[in-house]
Parts: sequence; C-alpha cells; structure tokens
Amino acid sequence: MREKALKPFVPVERHETIRQKITSLLESNTLSAKDISGEIGISEKEAYGHLEHIQRTIKRNQTFVVAPSECKKCGFVFRKRDRLKKPGRCPVCRNEAIREPLFAIRENPIKSIQKPE
Repeated sequence: MREKALKPFVPVERHETIRQKITSLLESNTLSAKDISGEIGISEKEAYGHLEHIQRTIKRNQTFVVAPSECKKCGFVFRKRDRLKKPGRCPVCRNEAIREPLFAIRENPIKSIQKPE
C-alpha cells in the first residue's frame, strides 16, 4: 500500500497578531470570549488565555473592563471573581445556566498634571 506524501503545514498569513486583533475588537465592541473566538477564528480556551495576557499588559491610558458573569435563574452576580472564565455553577441556587462575562477596552480620560508650587 502506498502512502501519500504529506504536504507541509502552511500557517495562515496574518498582518496583525492575534492579541492585536482582540485589542482592536475590544476597543470598539463589548464581547464575550465566545464572540471573540468566532470573530478571529481561534478556540474559546485560547481566547481566554489571550484575554488574561491583554489584561496584564494593557496600555496606561486604557482600562480593561469586565462585565461579570450572572446566574440566569436567580440573578446572582459574580462581582468578586478574579478569573475571566465563566463559572461552572451558581453558589446560591447551584444552577449551571450562567451568562458569560463580557470584555471591553476603554480609554481613560486624560488627567492634567499640575506642577507643585
């Protein structure tokens, strides 16, 4: 039986890095990780990894905004959650129907620097 010759893997040509694309998307929209993965063509798990890195390395004049997850059944809001991923279940009602967190990048207002006299 003859084996087919494998073609070498050729990556997709990109002009921006994945994180640059995510950053430009989040500057104009508020999106979930699922929305980001669909727009860019990466897995949702990969999108969360990039979001964590973007959160740590964002510019000083910008803010990484996270709208927290919320239980669809009882309305519990996960405000104190540090992880970006969607929680598995609600601590109050134990329901697993939870809205995903939403992400955005906003510009900080420019603060005038005054010299001390």
